[in-house]
Amino acid sequence: MTSEYAKFLDPVDVESLPIIYFVLPCYNEVEGLEHTAEVLHQKISQLVAASKISEQSRILFVDDGSEDGTWRLIEKLHNMNGSLFGGVKLAHNRGHQNALYAGLMEAYKAGCDAAISMDADLQDDVNAADEMIKQFSEHHCEIVYGVRSSREKDTWFKRNTAELFYSIFAWMGAETVPNHADYRLMGRASLEALSEYNEVNLFLRGIVPTLGFKTGKVYYERGVREAGESKYPLKKMIAFAIEGITSFSTKPLKLVTSIGVLSILVGLAMLVYVIASVFTNHAVVGWGSMMCSLWLIGGFLMLSLGIVGEYVGKIYLESKRRPRYCIETKF
Repeated sequence: MTSEYAKFLDPVDVESLPIIYFVLPCYNEVEGLEHTAEVLHQKISQLVAASKISEQSRILFVDDGSEDGTWRLIEKLHNMNGSLFGGVKLAHNRGHQNALYAGLMEAYKAGCDAAISMDADLQDDVNAADEMIKQFSEHHCEIVYGVRSSREKDTWFKRNTAELFYSIFAWMGAETVPNHADYRLMGRASLEALSEYNEVNLFLRGIVPTLGFKTGKVYYERGVREAGESKYPLKKMIAFAIEGITSFSTKPLKLVTSIGVLSILVGLAMLVYVIASVFTNHAVVGWGSMMCSLWLIGGFLMLSLGIVGEYVGKIYLESKRRPRYCIETKF
């Protein structure tokens, strides 16, 4: 064997070691991507030296239509070490979930045994990948979730809104893994199953738990962002939550129906009260109560239309069957 890692792998059967791809969606990550590449390079070297993964394992960056020099940096890394660093450039910004899906599918087509998806900002602890690979190789877990052990580093608002989101998702009957984002290992069988999902409105945190297969969990402490700014401000987090809820549950539609029935019952009760007031000479012209009723009913109507509109919009997008993304170039 001519590889630089050969001396570490003997007498282990090299061909039996799993080929692992690290898949990282990137959007305007030029400030910290070089450091991320260095850390992951060291991690892969350690895992190869310890005979945990194959030397054919790679790091795959997916540029989601970045507007800075992210792609140029990915090209530079590839030119320095093409066997280790790969890149996929999407022709247009398609969002985190689509970029992640594109990377996973490219890793699957390349013949990997498993793919570990993680963010490019290194907030996910790369050392947790050791236990993920162990559970995959030794315990035959097809999917291993990276789960945050605590949210003490989050702000009060973010911590409580995250808990609210997972509670609502569970109440609506959708499967999720609390405190799990997109840091996970997926084996080849689960990647093949994921490739069968053709929906445009992707929400991988809800799709992956529905795949089945044997799963495991690895708990880790989420770190701080190494460089650059967060790509998930409050507006995007709210949009992401709505996307997830409306992609996996029809309960909001049923809730609208329930509110409508309740409004009718309240209206009938008020009608009985008004008739009784007339016959008992206690009728009072209440401008304030009338206005409150109008605003309340109007609010319910607008809310109902908004919820129904979300679903109609998704039907519209799905019916056009447009591709999730277009790859401009890859290596």
